[in-house]
Amino acid sequence: MSHSLRILTVLPMYGGSLPIGRYCAQALKELGHIVEIFDAPAFHGAFAALKEQRISTDRLISLENSFLQIVAQTILAKVESFQPDLVLALAQAPLSRQALQRLRRDKVPTAMWFVEDFQVFPYWKAFARHYDFFAVIQKTPFLDMLTELGQENALYLPLAADPNFHRPLELSAVDQRRYGADISFLGAGYPNRLSAFRQFLSLDFKIWGNDWPAHGALTPLLQRPGERISAEEAVRIFNASRINLNLHSSVKAEPMVSGGDFVNPRTFELASCQAFQLVDRRALLGELFTDEEVAVFEDMEGLHAAMHHYLARPQERLEMSRRARERVLREHTYRHRMETLLAFIRERGAFGTAAAETELHPSALSELSPDLRQDVLQLLQSLELRPSVSFSDLIWAIRQRSGVLSELETALLFLDEWRKQYVAKR
Repeated sequence: MSHSLRILTVLPMYGGSLPIGRYCAQALKELGHIVEIFDAPAFHGAFAALKEQRISTDRLISLENSFLQIVAQTILAKVESFQPDLVLALAQAPLSRQALQRLRRDKVPTAMWFVEDFQVFPYWKAFARHYDFFAVIQKTPFLDMLTELGQENALYLPLAADPNFHRPLELSAVDQRRYGADISFLGAGYPNRLSAFRQFLSLDFKIWGNDWPAHGALTPLLQRPGERISAEEAVRIFNASRINLNLHSSVKAEPMVSGGDFVNPRTFELASCQAFQLVDRRALLGELFTDEEVAVFEDMEGLHAAMHHYLARPQERLEMSRRARERVLREHTYRHRMETLLAFIRERGAFGTAAAETELHPSALSELSPDLRQDVLQLLQSLELRPSVSFSDLIWAIRQRSGVLSELETALLFLDEWRKQYVAKR
């Protein structure tokens, strides 16, 4: 079994990669690693307040850059305190190039999971080579472009789902009425969707999500227009809908079905919820799901035909959605993705011996009395740690807890102080 790592997960202040960062942190904990989260959303209110000031654009940009530098310096302070084996950043995390250069100088490995379209969000060009590892959700030509830029440790890492959160639900009658429909869509109002969905005005069709025009042809279909839907409500919507329409976004109104490459997080989340979906054909979709697991359309004509076909065949929908969840459980969870990422990093020797600190001796638990052994195992479980955790990581996890210490926690902290005073000085 590999050693536990200390991993600092740096979240973005806002945006679609924010929940993905939280799923990653939870998956890493489940894998037995010591995880600390830099909660950048806590800074978002102050950052957003800058835009409300009546100042010139040039001055605003300068202030925003200064603010982001302060946030980046706070991340460096967190690194000094936590001493991680890896800093994992999600797309748009507030890590400046200067901060990344400092981490590289201090030999702290860094990784970015760029969970965005490289063509729509080109800021990767300024940051990619400053990360030690760069994971992306697209292949050709993005991986080649990263190599040309000097990023030699790039890997393809598709998105995923958290099956403990994205799961089938037994909905109440109230929730079924509130969220249910023949066809639902959850997402933002991109131009191609604005054009495509005008064809469905006569259907039992509900549109959820933000960034939709408040007034227009689609107004009758909008549910709580302009309101961002929580992840918890999203799962209810997925479960309540007979067909979940999953049309990938495009910044162009035409073609309405763009035929791009990457597969969005919604594809995995719907499958994990065992919710039936109609998804547009993507270049990378075939390696992730078969047409027997998710129903695929390639153009608007095909979408219309598929809607009528599957609305009339509930058993076929059920069988496909069951197979889709089974595929997620086998291959497409965030645990799978974090295992892949850490294996990629480990193969390149980035962790060295830093993570190989002495673990609790394998026989240590067996030598304890039954009652004490049970207490230790319960403590490890409550801290989401595996029995092979290093002693210093166990102490770190205890120190991060709030509230009154138990007798066992107090004894372990005392033992740590004794170790520092006497053992470390030998």
